[in-house]
Amino acid sequence: MGISKVAIIYYSMYGHVGTLAKAIQKGVQAQGLTANLYQIPETLSPEILTKMHAPPKDATVPTATVETLAQYDAFIFGMPTRYGNQAAQVRAFWDATGQLWAKGSLSGKIAGVFFSTASLGGGQETTALTFMSTLAHHGVIYVPLGYANTFQQFTSLTDVRGGSAWGAGTIAGGDGSRQPSALELEIAEIQGKTFAEFAKRVQPKVPLSA
Repeated sequence: MGISKVAIIYYSMYGHVGTLAKAIQKGVQAQGLTANLYQIPETLSPEILTKMHAPPKDATVPTATVETLAQYDAFIFGMPTRYGNQAAQVRAFWDATGQLWAKGSLSGKIAGVFFSTASLGGGQETTALTFMSTLAHHGVIYVPLGYANTFQQFTSLTDVRGGSAWGAGTIAGGDGSRQPSALELEIAEIQGKTFAEFAKRVQPKVPLSA
C-alpha cells in the first residue's frame, strides 16, 4: 500500500498561495488520499503586517511545526517568491529543522512545490529551483508537475498564467491585486492529482532499523 496522506504546507501573506493550496488539496482528495493544509508560521509583527495591508491568516488552517514534517511521508510546499527565492518565513521554518536533518528523518520522503510571484519573470521557475537545495540536503525526493497532464494548459498562449513544469503558480501583480485565475486553479488541481497518483505508488518510509 502506498502513501495515504499528504501535507500541503504553505506560507501566504496576501492569500494567493493559500488559494492555490486549496485547489491542490482538491486534486489530492480526488485521487482518494487525505490532504491536510498547514500554514508556515508568520515572522513579522502584527504592526508590520498592518502597515503592509496583509489580511488576517486563515483561522481554519493549523500552523505547521517541525513535528508536522515527521508525521507525513509526502508534502507539497507553497510559497511566495522574494527576489527569485523563498520568502523569509519559509526559510525560517526550514532553518529550525536541523535535528531532522542530522537524523535523516526526512530522507526518502517526497515533495512537490507551488508558488506565487508578482510577474511572469519574477521567479516562477527559480523559486522552485532554489528550493531544491533544501530538499536535497534533507534527502527529500522532488516530484515535478511536468507536462504529461498539463501540456494543453502550459502551451496555450491565450491567457496570462503562472506555473511551470516545476509546479503550479500564480501571478499576483506588483500590487498583489490579481487573484489566481480559473486556469491557474485548474493547473493547481492537476498538480494535486498528479502528485497523489505518484504518492500512491510510493511505500511509506520505514526506518532502517526496522
